[in-house]
Amino acid sequence: MSAAEILAKLTQQGVLFWAENSKLNIRSPKGVITPEIQLEISTYKSDILALIQEMNVTDNYAHEPLIQGISLQTIGKLIGGFSGESPTGYQPPIINPKFMAENLKVTFRPLPDNYHNPVIIRFRQQLIFCLQKQGVKVIPWKEATTELKHTIKIPIINWHKSLKMQGVRADIDAVVDVERPNSWVRKLGIFVAETWYKLSYSWLKEKQQMSVIQIAKLSSWAEDHAAKYVEDPTNTQVVILTDIDSEFVSPLTPYTEKIRIGINTLVKTFSEIVIGVSNEKFSILNMNLSDSKFAPDEIEDFALKSLVPKVFVPITPLLISRFELGEYNPHLSNYADKLVKLGQELASTGLFPAGFKLDEVIKRKSHRDIVDVIVNGRTGVSYGFVAYAEPPHYVGQPEITIDEWENLLPVVGFHSYELRQNEQGRRYIKLHINGENQFKQIPDIWLVSSRSGANKTDLNIDTDILRIGLQDKLHLQLPLGSSAKTADTKPSYDIYVMLAISLAAALYTPELIKDGAPIVHFHGYPAFDWFQENEYCVGMNNPSVPCGTYESGVFNFLGIADLGNQIIKDVNLISLVEPDHGTNFIAHDLEYLINRLKTGCVTGQIELGGKNFPSLKNH
Repeated sequence: MSAAEILAKLTQQGVLFWAENSKLNIRSPKGVITPEIQLEISTYKSDILALIQEMNVTDNYAHEPLIQGISLQTIGKLIGGFSGESPTGYQPPIINPKFMAENLKVTFRPLPDNYHNPVIIRFRQQLIFCLQKQGVKVIPWKEATTELKHTIKIPIINWHKSLKMQGVRADIDAVVDVERPNSWVRKLGIFVAETWYKLSYSWLKEKQQMSVIQIAKLSSWAEDHAAKYVEDPTNTQVVILTDIDSEFVSPLTPYTEKIRIGINTLVKTFSEIVIGVSNEKFSILNMNLSDSKFAPDEIEDFALKSLVPKVFVPITPLLISRFELGEYNPHLSNYADKLVKLGQELASTGLFPAGFKLDEVIKRKSHRDIVDVIVNGRTGVSYGFVAYAEPPHYVGQPEITIDEWENLLPVVGFHSYELRQNEQGRRYIKLHINGENQFKQIPDIWLVSSRSGANKTDLNIDTDILRIGLQDKLHLQLPLGSSAKTADTKPSYDIYVMLAISLAAALYTPELIKDGAPIVHFHGYPAFDWFQENEYCVGMNNPSVPCGTYESGVFNFLGIADLGNQIIKDVNLISLVEPDHGTNFIAHDLEYLINRLKTGCVTGQIELGGKNFPSLKNH
């Protein structure tokens, strides 16, 4: 066998190879590496080492076991419902912001002529320096852009015209620009261009085979925002630097008003991220609508732990195609009833403000059409989620001995030193808890959740509650009779987070979820002194990846896994903090969670927005 064949064969059998200090390291399940195979490895040792060193560093990073005893690779596949040798769409999770930075390409659009804002110019230079210092590839504007061409043909009169558009290459992760207010002349041009877009859209799409994004780019000739240069807005984000909005970051401004300000700012600048800058502080805004603010001397930490994760992990909805679809009867589910009650009881807290329809805030059709592509057809946005995890479902023994583990079979796509299965196909995982190995069955996870855009505090049991499952794959069950409404029945952005919390609780804090467990998320934080005995808080120092992302799910899983390693008992509640976003809660009992959240809101110890976050981070 060649070095490549040895690697391929043994990796499939659960053997882990990695390079460290130019030395080859191997970890193997018992009995896999025979004396004959050991001889072959020795013969091709230098070739194997060279092959491994050529591999992408992120793959090695994802495979390395964590202190919890399992690798990011395995955690990612479990919470994402990825199974098989090479599952479609699977990417190893990256949660180290330094690794994120080293895999990013960013370009800065040149400043406009006669731009005179010394505070933003200075901040811009500092940001470039900090990003480069962390390993981000800052690509010069001319190298980052390319000329795009599209030919329009009218067969009857044999007329054709080649149109040229300047575009930022699709492999660039972000364009950083400054806000550029429109003059009245430009506003007039935008009106003409938008009128042309409305009139010609159908013809260009159907007759000229142009995509929505291509048509919208043609209509943006009168505009001067950075988004018009982006070749692929699903891959390249726009970051705008502008003057800080003092009203938005003020602790005195109600969060419901901050939603209005934040949405208007993102729409006005047509960007995914807005950084507000002043001499005294700066802020960051994206669709999470965080009102986080930072001191000038925090810019380096901000670049690495706040901006880089948001660019590396953009907010994207989970596609329906990822799920096995089915139906269920919500009237036969005790947990659907409990979810309705949970939402109704929390209405008085104000933690779940009303959402909005996208067409109500995005007035121009060309902009709405681009956003529609990015959000995969979702028609509205709401903040927070409510869910109810059902008791984990086991078949056979929930936990086995090491001798029983040794007799289990490998699972395709997983390393057998971490995960194996019995003859019935039930999977078991080896966990390192409190200094010893434990071998636990991976249960089926099911939960009910509000659909995306639903009013969390007034759920309609017939249309608003979806049932989500995590077995070998992801499952989505719609309420009976609602299949025809799938155009506006989409799962929450936060599915990965809900499933990660539920699975981690089943594995590491089983008493918390054995009878089912309510789970909520809102865009705010509890104060540190709100917590009582047997209540725990984790995640305050995590990188601020956006809501509902794959990486966010991994962080929530690891938060509960870390608690499971601290010999804690009688857990009543766990708070999982997501910086620049909000807080997830899981509790052992519905009434307990409702009463604790209501009490916190009455005493002012729980609020929307970032007012309470410093008290958590300082502890």
